[in-house]
Amino acid sequence: MTDSAPIAIVVIDFIDTINHGDVNRLLELMTDRHVMRILDEPPVSGKETLRSAWRGYLQAFPRYRIYVDRIAVEGNRVAVLGHTTGSHLGLPDAEESDLPVIWTAEVRDEKLAGWNILEDSVELRRELGLT
Repeated sequence: MTDSAPIAIVVIDFIDTINHGDVNRLLELMTDRHVMRILDEPPVSGKETLRSAWRGYLQAFPRYRIYVDRIAVEGNRVAVLGHTTGSHLGLPDAEESDLPVIWTAEVRDEKLAGWNILEDSVELRRELGLT
């Protein structure tokens, strides 16, 4: 196991927890000052706000899943390239699977301090080590 493996495992655990719809476990995996950023939307922070946001999303889209294609670790930042199914996009799974997504996470003390959803691009993949 490399030094970066434990950090990546925390992020994989976070994704697996999303995939299982376990909001309480998601909160356990977050720091008290966790911030979620989704594309150009305003950041969301605060555990009660995040509890409500995740609960609402996962109840509205119970089939939502994240699939990991690549992971890159640099320091305490983990970048993930993957795709989703069952999201708010309302697309058939086969179509949604063709839309790559990049997530980044900042890990501190084995918890996520931040979770970001970014639009995929060749430049961003290169910058984050996902090529």
